[in-house]
Amino acid sequence: MENQVLEALKTRRSVRKYSDRMVEQEKLDAIMEAATYAPTGMGQQSPVIVLVKNKKVRDQISKLNAKVMGRDMDPFYGAPVVAIVFGHKNSVPTWLEDANLVAGNLLNAAHAVGVDSCYIYRAKEVFESEEGLTLLQEWGLDASYVGVANCILGYGEGEKPVAQERKEHYVIEV
Repeated sequence: MENQVLEALKTRRSVRKYSDRMVEQEKLDAIMEAATYAPTGMGQQSPVIVLVKNKKVRDQISKLNAKVMGRDMDPFYGAPVVAIVFGHKNSVPTWLEDANLVAGNLLNAAHAVGVDSCYIYRAKEVFESEEGLTLLQEWGLDASYVGVANCILGYGEGEKPVAQERKEHYVIEV
């Protein structure tokens, strides 16, 4: 079956090398809007996305993430934009799953508009740190918001990754 959406879902790959070219606001707006349409438990829409375009803030969060990882590198691979998805732990029991569904929509929407992306971990640890909690406060969020995903956005450099073959027995039909 041929379908643009299905093809986009099959061809999106994580990109790990970016140019410093900023993503156009129109594309960021479209990506963020699509992300907010992810399913959420009981329709609560409890996740929040913090869209970081400010280089100084982006670099600060990158350093915090690298510190958690225990490596001296840019875990955001030079991507100029980071969309941080937070789940609200005092909302519905599905808060973590809801935030990950938002991240998934965000990554797929980025691909649909020609923007490269990658899901980067360690948001939880970064925003449980003293510096991370200070950033949350600056953004009007409290400690009941848990960092779930860093979704980096930008324009990749070099060859685009290709999907590997899917494993056998990925789907079991009964």
